[in-house]
Amino acid sequence: MTAIVRGFGGVRPQIGRGVFLAENCVVVGDVVIGDESSIWYSTVLRGDVCAIRVGARTNLQDGIVVHVTSSGFATAIGDDCTIGHAAIVHACTIEDHCLIGMGATILDGARIGRGSLVGAGALVTPGTDIPPDSLVLGAPARVVRPVNAREREQIEYGAVHYVELARRYLAGDGESSVG
Repeated sequence: MTAIVRGFGGVRPQIGRGVFLAENCVVVGDVVIGDESSIWYSTVLRGDVCAIRVGARTNLQDGIVVHVTSSGFATAIGDDCTIGHAAIVHACTIEDHCLIGMGATILDGARIGRGSLVGAGALVTPGTDIPPDSLVLGAPARVVRPVNAREREQIEYGAVHYVELARRYLAGDGESSVG
């Protein structure tokens, strides 16, 4: 089984060097994935009506949906980001060195500033502009304070850990023992 990577509207995805694509992820259309990034199981990147850009060393964990709008809102995810399991990232911008918690939803036209941490289950409503280095919690999401040193380490750890984990999978460490 291999990842589903297909063109749409005459545009094919561009996959960087050293990228891990889980066997059941889906990447469609105008999608660019930076070097050493990882797209994990059951994650969908659907750039069918606008562009999706994923930076280098960024990990999109299991069960994430990344989409865009036909009204001109692309999706851009920066370098060294972690997008947690089951997040929805829709037609928004996530700058470099961010951590988006499990089950968080980031909606159309929102911008998450560099170095920010969006907590699990947060709902970032359309057009919200989060300043850099913010801790963001709640539904609707709000900035509660600047990220602290421990949280910065957590953001950095996630990006580094997933680059290493992806390398292990690419080297065959995750081979199936069934079938």
